[in-house]
Amino acid sequence: MRIQGHLFAWLAVFMLAVAVVYGMWSKEPVGTTGLFLAFALSAMIGFYLVFTARRVDAGAQDNKNADVADDAGEVGFFSPHSWAPLALAGGGMFAFMSPVFGWWLLYFTFPLIGFGLWLWVYEYYRGENQNQ
Repeated sequence: MRIQGHLFAWLAVFMLAVAVVYGMWSKEPVGTTGLFLAFALSAMIGFYLVFTARRVDAGAQDNKNADVADDAGEVGFFSPHSWAPLALAGGGMFAFMSPVFGWWLLYFTFPLIGFGLWLWVYEYYRGENQNQ
């Protein structure tokens, strides 16, 4: 995890340099702001990964002499199929379309987003995924 943190830290340094050069050269505020935001996001992710790497055991990617098989094994728990992301995506799509077609569309969007959130939160409290 440490190597990923350093990669993001170097990416943040690069983004900062690009943002400064682009801002001074083009004098265009939107692109400059976007590049500074990319710098901030890269710096946050890099800081988190480096900070977390100090508290967890070193992974196979941190060992220069590691083989691919050293990182084999259980990766983690992944949710089974779910309809909740589809409902949330539909609600988000209608929410972003509401400024175009009219704000009245939000009245139909909020129940769809609420239903998608309810599905996602209570996914493991019902049906075949219910914990015993």
